Amino acid sequence: MENVFVIGVGLIGGSFALDIKKQNSECHIFGIDKNESHLDEAIGLGVIDEKSSFEELDKADLVIIAIPVDATLDVLPKVLDKINDNTIVFDVGSTKEDICLKVKSHPKRRNFLAAHPIAGTEFSGPKAALEGLYRNKTNIICEVEETAFKLQEKALKLFSELGMRIRYMNPKAHDKHIAYVSHLSHISSFMLGKTVIEKEKNERDIFDMAGSGFESTVRLAKSSPAMWTPIFQQNKTNVIETLDEYISNLKHFKQLMENGDFEAVYNEMETTNHIKDILNGIQ
Repeated sequence: MENVFVIGVGLIGGSFALDIKKQNSECHIFGIDKNESHLDEAIGLGVIDEKSSFEELDKADLVIIAIPVDATLDVLPKVLDKINDNTIVFDVGSTKEDICLKVKSHPKRRNFLAAHPIAGTEFSGPKAALEGLYRNKTNIICEVEETAFKLQEKALKLFSELGMRIRYMNPKAHDKHIAYVSHLSHISSFMLGKTVIEKEKNERDIFDMAGSGFESTVRLAKSSPAMWTPIFQQNKTNVIETLDEYISNLKHFKQLMENGDFEAVYNEMETTNHIKDILNGIQ
């Protein structure tokens, strides 16, 4: 892949750019971003080689779309309009059903691979880009059968070189499952942060008492609202379902506390300790 175009030069797109350049120094990385200062910063950090535009996409071998999912709905068809027949395009969005439906009938649907690398940090922008971000991370591929085989191979070879594990899933199942393991986690973190901030107005010492448990739980509350609001919007039905279940569990736990049933509280926590076995099994 000689000409790689990265649309959105922040954490996710920038990390792909760094790893691709490390794997193949002959690649030329072009950056497209609506934020001009991000492009300047990305060049200064060596994340991309030069700025570009949609008009130059016809010379792309690979296009990575790493922008918020609402913007992807608008940008993806325009990208497919511009590319040549041998270009592979993949997105990195945390929702997949709406994106796949958007280009279902596009003449160049075969050039698109719907992907979701389960990787990232709470930071954003070009300075957040990291080499090795994707190593040993899972990359979920949806509707692989809709992508031309030779272009699938090109993308899968890249993912393999970056050390990613591949899972295949249909878009509807992806969006349902990701609501539980990712989207709910972010909402929990944001709301924990909100609760503590509101309490801190009257108790200034509260953050002096915050330990590593609070820090790790609230870490995701530093994530970009510009990225996460569209995700919640596109996956609204699944997210609401997960919230209903989560709120029900919180109410149940509160009821046990109110009843003074601490044997049941212990049992709830002990049963949930099984999560460590599950997580250890997928490391």
